[in-house]
Amino acid sequence: MNRRDLGKLAAAAGLMGLAPMRWAHAQTRAESLRVLSEAGPNSFDPIGVGVNRSAIQAHWNTYDRLLSFGTQTRPDGTLTFDYYKIEGELAERYEVTDDGKTITLHLRPDATFHDGSPVTAEDVKWSLDRVVNTPVGKSQFSTGSMTSADQFTVVDARTIRITVPRADRFTLPNLAGTYPVIFNSKLAKEHATAADPWAAEWLKTNVAGGGPFKLDTHTPGQSLTLSRFDAWKNGALPGFRRVLWQMVPNAQTRRTSLERGDADIAQDLPPQDAVSMAQEGKVKVVGVPMSGAFQFIGMNNTKAPFDNVKVRQAIAYALPYQQMFDAALFKRGQPLFGGKPNEADGTQFPQPLGYDTDLGKAKALLTEAGFPVGFETTFSFELSLATVAEPVSLLVQESLAKIGIRVTINKVPGGQLGTLLQNKEVPFFFEGSAAYFADPDYFFRIFYNGPTRWNFGSYANPEFQALVEKTRFESDRAAYEADVTRMINLAKQEVPIILLWQPALDTGMQKSVEGYKYLFHRMLELRSLKRA
Repeated sequence: MNRRDLGKLAAAAGLMGLAPMRWAHAQTRAESLRVLSEAGPNSFDPIGVGVNRSAIQAHWNTYDRLLSFGTQTRPDGTLTFDYYKIEGELAERYEVTDDGKTITLHLRPDATFHDGSPVTAEDVKWSLDRVVNTPVGKSQFSTGSMTSADQFTVVDARTIRITVPRADRFTLPNLAGTYPVIFNSKLAKEHATAADPWAAEWLKTNVAGGGPFKLDTHTPGQSLTLSRFDAWKNGALPGFRRVLWQMVPNAQTRRTSLERGDADIAQDLPPQDAVSMAQEGKVKVVGVPMSGAFQFIGMNNTKAPFDNVKVRQAIAYALPYQQMFDAALFKRGQPLFGGKPNEADGTQFPQPLGYDTDLGKAKALLTEAGFPVGFETTFSFELSLATVAEPVSLLVQESLAKIGIRVTINKVPGGQLGTLLQNKEVPFFFEGSAAYFADPDYFFRIFYNGPTRWNFGSYANPEFQALVEKTRFESDRAAYEADVTRMINLAKQEVPIILLWQPALDTGMQKSVEGYKYLFHRMLELRSLKRA
């Protein structure tokens, strides 16, 4: 099957409502992978405003980064990333000075982009400059002390130097993260304008990379096709030559297609499907606890009535946590409800916030807040999360009605909630995210601080903000843990967002598919997959 045939297959699937289909030839099937997911990418630009999680899967597999996290094997034989081992990817090697303030990276001499042009240090500089010249990228890179383009210096055609004001334990991990993809700068600049100097509009719908896969076709909301870049030099060539990735919103259709053998991988299995499919044994189900991920109830702390801490606490006491956990996740995950109230239980975070269902406390707090008969509000969730978010929303609506809060459910089309959250337009909502790095101060810096989309509660406590800054470079372990403890106390007492649980990432696949690798961003690493 050639690329034209794959394009026809994708188009046919779209016309047929993405109904299950069988592959025609065993030889083709050996070299081709069919992936089904609930939602698709809304952008190919990793630092675009409002990009969704599926966008990561697209750019992660079509672009390179300078560095990558290492690999380790889990007890079940599947692979996962090693946060504490950072290796070269596009950079064949790197050196860090003794003071930790200068990193020199040496590019692979034979690396090329998809159009055959060589990857140079000028491409790397333009790509890193682009990160710090966009609000989303600069916010992330600042966690690694990279905030200005003058920190990236071209030494020669194959060497780039990065300087930071002081040694920072998050600089290298940031270079291995999702944002700093390396663009073919010449190609990208051909589509830049005075109003759009970083070609954001063009890069939203086009790929200018040199990663292990090339983008062949894309029908938004339906499918995309990828082909292996056989000239890729930054690792072992992928095991599949072609990938057909289709968006199938209906969970039952995805399951049926996988079990019939028409598809190879079904991503983000609903918890009830993961349970029953694992029991039936027709296909493999890989379930990985997502230690850095969390799902939560968000409240915009700058909008009334959620600017009142007692309102937030009242809602935290009113939620039917165990019912939501059972109905939405079928207990496949780690609860973040219950636990020690009002004060830290160790320094690991996220941790349970200390709230359990107590309608009496909820009503009393709501009265103290000045809402003895409650109020009306809208609760939003994105349709791409519907399998979990729908039962959560209905239970939130039902439970809050018992304390007088009248909730209207707002179902946001796939790919649009991110933009609304970026603009701080949503008062009350269900969402999920993940901390890429393991340290608790990093979690708070990203999700409880600053003006970004990721500060989901728009939390702005001055004491908390000062502690975020203080812990950034704290070298005294006792002082660091004391400061983290205080931040956890504030997170529990002021509850800017209500943590619910850390879900499991459940992926279904044919028994012939090997090489599955869990990554920190929770999307597929296509390059490691192969057919047994």
